[in-house]
Amino acid sequence: MEVYFLSGLGADKTVFQFLNLDYCTPIFIDWIYPQKKEPLPQYALRLKKAFIPDNAFIIGLSFGGMLATEIAKQYPQIKTILISSSKTINEIPGFYKIAKYLPLHNSFPGGGHKWLMMRMEKLFGLKNADSIKIYKELIKNSDPVFNRWAIDAIVNWSNIELPPNTIHIHGTHDHVLPYKNVKCNFTIKKGGHLMVMEQADIISQMLKDIITTEIFNEPVLSSSASRFDHLYQA
Repeated sequence: MEVYFLSGLGADKTVFQFLNLDYCTPIFIDWIYPQKKEPLPQYALRLKKAFIPDNAFIIGLSFGGMLATEIAKQYPQIKTILISSSKTINEIPGFYKIAKYLPLHNSFPGGGHKWLMMRMEKLFGLKNADSIKIYKELIKNSDPVFNRWAIDAIVNWSNIELPPNTIHIHGTHDHVLPYKNVKCNFTIKKGGHLMVMEQADIISQMLKDIITTEIFNEPVLSSSASRFDHLYQA
């Protein structure tokens, strides 16, 4: 089974390297270059048309989850799993929205973005030395032009539709997209924003359970509890 992965802002497939994906054929989608002032939904659909079939499984991390949400809205046969992400603008913290009206990110130099991100590993919940090393390499190699566009696309995102073909996994210790703001299907206790790296064993098992069972055919799950909850103690 092919499973398509969309990484987070400033990241690439390296962020998924600690996951055990032996139950599927992972396909890691590379970013395409955005058009000038391109809105997030339009970019998501261009990405889908370029790489992703109509009946795919998509796993979207953070920014990648927002893109996956937009794809899921237009393609109900696609099954999407969001990790450390937001499905609607209601799940994005209010202070992010300030940037829509005070877009300082557009005037911030690209090198400045990297300098700031290099010092934010604790915000992302990173403690393991290997995870921190990889995180800093990702930031070092990221494209500041793409990052600036992506930040602008996020703060101007206006989605309020919740596609039913979506399952959301979130950590209680996510400080980038705080847990209190989201309604998720599965909770990772003490999981940070990059729990896909720090709690890779737990996330791997959860993804395998979701993808290899009929859970997408079940009734809508509760917003805060999980029938797998006993398995996922970070």
